[in-house]
Amino acid sequence: MKKIFSILLLSILFQYSYASTAIDSLNNLIANSDDDYEKSVWLLELSNRCDVNDIEKYANPLIELCDKLLEDEKSPDKIYLIKSDKAEAYNNLGYMFKIQGIPSKAIENLYLSIDLSEQIKDSTGMANTYNNLGSAYQQQSDAESAKNFFLKSLDIYKKINDKEGVAITYNNLGYQYELEKNYKKSFFYHDKSIALWEELESPIYKAYSLNNIGVNLDHMGLRDSALNNFFEALKIFEAYGNDEDIAWTFNLIGGLYIDQHKINEAKNYLEQGLELANTLKIAETKRDILKNLYVLYAYQKEYEKAFNYHKQFVELDNKIKNNETQKLALKKQLTNKYEKQKERREFEHNLQLEKEENQRFSLYIGVAFLIIFLGFMYNRFRVTKKQKLVIEEAHHELGEKNQEIMDSITYAKRIQNAILPTDKIVKEHLPSSFILYKPKDIVAGDFYWMESVAPTSKNKSAKVLFAAADCTGHGVPGAMVSVVCNNALNRCVREHNLTDPAQILDKTREIVVEEFEKSDEEVKDGMDIALCSLEGTTLKYAGAHNPLWIIRNGEIIETKADKQPIGKFIQPLPYTTHTFELQEGDSIYIFSDGYVDQFGGEKGKKFKAKAFRELLLTVQANTMEEQKTTLNNTFESWKGDLEQIDDVCVIGLKI
Repeated sequence: MKKIFSILLLSILFQYSYASTAIDSLNNLIANSDDDYEKSVWLLELSNRCDVNDIEKYANPLIELCDKLLEDEKSPDKIYLIKSDKAEAYNNLGYMFKIQGIPSKAIENLYLSIDLSEQIKDSTGMANTYNNLGSAYQQQSDAESAKNFFLKSLDIYKKINDKEGVAITYNNLGYQYELEKNYKKSFFYHDKSIALWEELESPIYKAYSLNNIGVNLDHMGLRDSALNNFFEALKIFEAYGNDEDIAWTFNLIGGLYIDQHKINEAKNYLEQGLELANTLKIAETKRDILKNLYVLYAYQKEYEKAFNYHKQFVELDNKIKNNETQKLALKKQLTNKYEKQKERREFEHNLQLEKEENQRFSLYIGVAFLIIFLGFMYNRFRVTKKQKLVIEEAHHELGEKNQEIMDSITYAKRIQNAILPTDKIVKEHLPSSFILYKPKDIVAGDFYWMESVAPTSKNKSAKVLFAAADCTGHGVPGAMVSVVCNNALNRCVREHNLTDPAQILDKTREIVVEEFEKSDEEVKDGMDIALCSLEGTTLKYAGAHNPLWIIRNGEIIETKADKQPIGKFIQPLPYTTHTFELQEGDSIYIFSDGYVDQFGGEKGKKFKAKAFRELLLTVQANTMEEQKTTLNNTFESWKGDLEQIDDVCVIGLKI
């Protein structure tokens, strides 16, 4: 399970051990008190200190008591305190339902909390609850609503200079972008979060960010680095006795060990995590552990256990998410309710302002009012005219800057196009081929590469080297990395006389790492690539993450790449060259991941490799140019009105 922060102030108390005697003492104070105001204080303290699953036992009586106190209370100060307590009680309930995996009830209580906090203009309460609403919508996979509430919360925390709130919100945003697989933005927010936690000397929250960064590293294939982060976070959680977070970290470690095929280690951590999740009734953590356990037992071919864990996972996952119709209806219902309450308050406020304004106007006499009014209007005219001039000047300056930036990027495109082989060169060496190249932005991180090697006394026939490469990022940053990687490939062939694909990749990695190490800052950028050498009917291939597909007699022969990028890597190994004797009619395809990762279709899902396979099989009777047209039209139709998420590069060749 990937940890979602909840920003309740009481969450700090939940992260540490508390004494049962404190709970007993507070209950005794309530039982022996006749003062409802005192009781409300003790009930709020109990809902902050108790086990998360007991919050309802104290929060609901507190809400009823606050309603009773508000019936006759006239003092503005006391009304403020009572509403503040009631808002915090709803906030606590929202936190509890989120932990229990009931996001619909969590959102309902959080909207009630935010309504009260806005009434009394409690900035801290509003920021806390906005953040919790973001986490609840995140739990229901509503990314836009989640980011909207996180950013509202962040804006308030910055205005009131609450560094702890800012740090937690940075972590929430980092995790949201992790869910969207935007790892650059995710690392950006997590790094800002860790920097603040170190400044505030808060190891617990630093551990949360360490885990989330570890998940990012795992997605990027840097598993050893990810594991180091997980164990560092686990050490902190164990030192403070944070059982909920220990269970979460056990699941992260177990899942990574499954990927590394370390089954016994994975089983040990996952079973410990499941025991804690059951004890603490942590729905999301339990769901993710169940998923990892059924994958583990399926890998071991213990299908009965795998089926049992899969069944439990599906039941719990459905309970947490609800169905799509219920989610949309709930969101609409709660949003409408919130907006109507807000409109009612604004209407009542405006009526009060109008009444007061009429009373003031009745005190003015005609001439004095006219003089004041004309003076005001004249002053406003001068200010408005001055503001208009400033805005026009700023707008003009901004337009010039934007044009300069666009001119620079357009010129960068010309430079990048210059390093790509021309259509004429491609057709000269690979006559029956196509290249589908669709940058996401003006410039791209993907590129295609070709180099020909003339016959020698050793190699009697000419050799053609060609590749499809995917550098880290897209747009301007990706294009800059692509220039470095393209230059490295050229040097391998032209300076070092290498023609074997694996040797070229080994040397390219060495050159790229050497170039980036010249920087004072650590640069982890690099590329994934599929590289081929064609000499007659002999095809040689080596790859970094990107595979080779050969279609022969209606079947796809897939050769997987080495799971290490061209760039800095913890334990680099030599790349592997695979050799094939091609037959007439064979089709060869290499590609980046931009095509299969594109979101689209009726449900806005990824295209995926399976659909790409089926598409390629259906066009085998067509010429390569016809195949290119079909692939392009299919991509555009699938994408529809959605944004293209990554650069696309597909190379096809028929023998």
